[in-house]
Amino acid sequence: MALCVLLALFYGYAGYAHIAAPQSFLAITPDWVPFKEAVIYWTGVAEIAGAIALLQPFSAPLRKAGGIGLALYAVCVWPANINHMMMDSETVGWTMSDGAGLAYHIPRMIAQPIFIWLALWVSGAVDWPFKRRSEI
Repeated sequence: MALCVLLALFYGYAGYAHIAAPQSFLAITPDWVPFKEAVIYWTGVAEIAGAIALLQPFSAPLRKAGGIGLALYAVCVWPANINHMMMDSETVGWTMSDGAGLAYHIPRMIAQPIFIWLALWVSGAVDWPFKRRSEI
């Protein structure tokens, strides 16, 4: 249950950030994405909706739907993360204005499939590879 709440808090905050301060997200969105501002706004709404769904009781169908939705969302935003890494790879020494570089991007790329799986697992959409005890 703690992982579920942590993931919900993470996605809830991320959704808020997409809506309240979209500039950094716009900067890493690939050029081929149409209507970037609207896409950033609606991804924020989707993150908040997914976070709320994760906080539903374990047996609620909405919780499973939220987990599946957040997993699909994480797959869909992966190109922006890859684009961000490629944009930074063009700078000398992999440095960014905020001081991040490979130490930021490599863990982020590794974490993406973990977030996809975690959304599915905490929502009850999958039991792999760990069988879950029934939650209250």
